[in-house]
Amino acid sequence: MELKIAPGTFLLSVPQLQDPNFMHTVVLVVEHSPEGAYGLVVNRTLDMRVDSLFPDHPVLAESSFPVYSGGPVGRDTLQFVHGLPQDIPGGVEITEGLFLGGEVDAMAAVVGSARATSADLRLFVGYSGWGSRQLEGELAIGSWVLAPPEPALVFDEQVQDAAWRRAMRSLGSEGEGLSHLPPDVSWN
Repeated sequence: MELKIAPGTFLLSVPQLQDPNFMHTVVLVVEHSPEGAYGLVVNRTLDMRVDSLFPDHPVLAESSFPVYSGGPVGRDTLQFVHGLPQDIPGGVEITEGLFLGGEVDAMAAVVGSARATSADLRLFVGYSGWGSRQLEGELAIGSWVLAPPEPALVFDEQVQDAAWRRAMRSLGSEGEGLSHLPPDVSWN
């Protein structure tokens, strides 16, 4: 039987995963198929604001809205995830209440107004990608733990390790034990 990870599922890196791109990360799975997988790291902020990405845009050039690192691939792309389908039409529902993309001008209007916060809209530079069967191989060797969809975690104000620890603890006793481990157990 072929493993199929549903969109909206989270990949939680195990503490032993030493790749600096994914150490203590929470990755939102957007798509998983026989051709590969695609997702967004949701707990890595960048020292960047949207105005630096769109200096000539009439609305976004005036905004200090935060930008997150979606992963190491396609660092020249901007994507967004939101829970505002009424304000940002055209998005694709990843899981109930969580949407990828939509009309860029509508997103810009939301960012330009006081309506958007990082509690309901996240902008990402880059993404995380796996080739055919690559993610399955990483799961088989224990690099990742799967967690069920939880849209609120995407917009968690606790970022970096705090969001990862919260997600791990949501898995019960196994996750609770992992959540206390540092990225490198020799640090103990």
